[in-house]
Amino acid sequence: MPDLHMAMTEPIFQTQYRVIYGDTDSGGMMYHANYLRLAEIGRTEMLRIWGIPYSEMEQQGIILPVTESYLRYKASAKYDDLVTIATSLAEVKFVSCRFHYRITRREEGQGREQLLVKGFTNLACINRQGKLMSFPDNIRAALQGIWQQGKQAMKKERAE
Repeated sequence: MPDLHMAMTEPIFQTQYRVIYGDTDSGGMMYHANYLRLAEIGRTEMLRIWGIPYSEMEQQGIILPVTESYLRYKASAKYDDLVTIATSLAEVKFVSCRFHYRITRREEGQGREQLLVKGFTNLACINRQGKLMSFPDNIRAALQGIWQQGKQAMKKERAE
């Protein structure tokens, strides 16, 4: 049974995305599988901001395939909605990591965010031959730096 705990931990990275017509189904709602694309957008942009762009990892022969994903749908995004993708790094291990996501939309006239989807992805670290490998020291250190910052923020929050 997968661990369905999906709490967001600091630092939380946020980026926005405008839903295009090609993202929607015949009912005008965002097609369910496209939320995984939004998770990838959030994850890759978060890593880029933290100085770990995928392109540099690939140059080092590292590939990070998604090994597990889970999405809990609460409401639908529609064509032309501006959604916010919140991403946090929830766990770092020697050969894998886990990201949590919350995708929201500002409710018109309400001034608050409506939760559309929450979820997670687990990613493995593999080489170009598809063999599981440990994260290189520099990448593991960068990922653990993000993760440790989140753990420290949680401890501080609990103490207050």
